Amino acid sequence: MQERLNQIKEQLHSKSFKLTPQREATLKVLLENEEAHLSAEEIFMLVKQKAPDIGLATVYRTLDLLSDLKIIEKLNFGDGMARYEFRSEEHPHHHHHLICLKCNRFYEIEDLLDSLEEKVEREHKFKVVDHRVSFLGYCENCREDS
Repeated sequence: MQERLNQIKEQLHSKSFKLTPQREATLKVLLENEEAHLSAEEIFMLVKQKAPDIGLATVYRTLDLLSDLKIIEKLNFGDGMARYEFRSEEHPHHHHHLICLKCNRFYEIEDLLDSLEEKVEREHKFKVVDHRVSFLGYCENCREDS
């Protein structure tokens, strides 16, 4: 985790921002919960345990900054909450999500649209820089419960 924090600190410094204690606490929560797709409120509650004096507005500003700098991605799964995750360093495109409508769990799956993206670029002369796909349905457990 420290190596990733140091990388992010360098990214912040390259854009004339500092890694303040509040930003560091927020980043640590994001790193510790990397697979969870936490909302700002959930992040705030976890950060508050590490930095009791932090305010919700500070967490929101930190998330906005990290999103603007493309360190994290702000996601909308249609549940009325923005959720956050780190952008992948290995893959320029966003992975896809499976979202269970019953238990609200999120599952990540690999990018399945490379050939479609190439076709869009070729046929429409449109340079695709990213895309997002979410599949809504019922996970294996919830299907069995129904």
